[in-house]
Amino acid sequence: MTLPFVSVIIPCFNEEKFIGPILESLISQDYPHDRMEVMAVDGNSRDRTQEIIRKYAAGWPFIRLLLNERQYVPFALNMGIRESKGDFIIIFGSHADYPHNYISALITRSLSLDADNIGGLCIARPPDPSNKSLAISEALSSPFGVGNSYFRIGADAIRKVDTVTFGCYKRSVFDRIGLFDESLLRCQDDEFNARLEKHGGSIYLDPDISVDYYTRTTVKSVYRMFFQYGLFKPLVSMKIGKPTTVRQLVPFFFVMFMLTFILLSLALPAFLWLFLPVMGLYLVINLVFTARIMKKTKHPALFLYLPWLFFLVHFSYGWGYLNGIINFLILHHKINIIGHSR
Repeated sequence: MTLPFVSVIIPCFNEEKFIGPILESLISQDYPHDRMEVMAVDGNSRDRTQEIIRKYAAGWPFIRLLLNERQYVPFALNMGIRESKGDFIIIFGSHADYPHNYISALITRSLSLDADNIGGLCIARPPDPSNKSLAISEALSSPFGVGNSYFRIGADAIRKVDTVTFGCYKRSVFDRIGLFDESLLRCQDDEFNARLEKHGGSIYLDPDISVDYYTRTTVKSVYRMFFQYGLFKPLVSMKIGKPTTVRQLVPFFFVMFMLTFILLSLALPAFLWLFLPVMGLYLVINLVFTARIMKKTKHPALFLYLPWLFFLVHFSYGWGYLNGIINFLILHHKINIIGHSR
């Protein structure tokens, strides 16, 4: 049987530290090079990213550099899809390590399940040995931190899910429901997968397939990332006509509860006695998950980071969601006037 032709798309921007190892991992894949193409779509990097890609492309004909003048991820994805020739399209992220059988495993499983989109686990790894980086990676793979996002927290068996990361899509999916929504500078994959489900498509998670994903290194970048995730979620919900998942609403209600009861307590101190027990319960749950992670990792110093990292993830996502409702749904602002960054 002739193997399907596979197109790999790598959106990138200022990734000189990561792009070389990713291309090396693609070169070392056990999938035949003559049955695949790799398109690194660069958003005008200001470092050596393009130089490194060109060097690899000169030695390996199946690797190409595409220039994304509009810079952001959805434009890169759509450019790659339009340029692609594959029967399957796989999205690669820049900050990840991929096993040598990653492509072949995805294709084999996709064919056996007849999946429209399939992905594996995203194992959060610290990019350096510091306690802060370890705490960030643990917070982003904890059910308390990210809810029932199975590709982050794990699963016991193959299951249908609402989204996966670094997905492997049938080419026919894009012919059927269109490309990624370019008005969504974040969460474009969530909207696409929700649209896919709405049209009867199937999304699977295979826990036997996994990649190591290197998390952010600073607390500021974690806050910014989750704020932007929350910011664009209301717009995603509006586009598909409903919230994509229940878990996305929990941080929003958490923030609304805090704001409401803090304001009410200023006017009527009695409300403070309703606010404090709930926040106390949140703190207890927070500390229980912190203690479990400390026991698992044998790093007691994580106590200095995890409780407020959990709070930061919840608050930033919920605060972003509230800003998204106000800016996009109430004030009808254009995307480009909302503060955002990579």
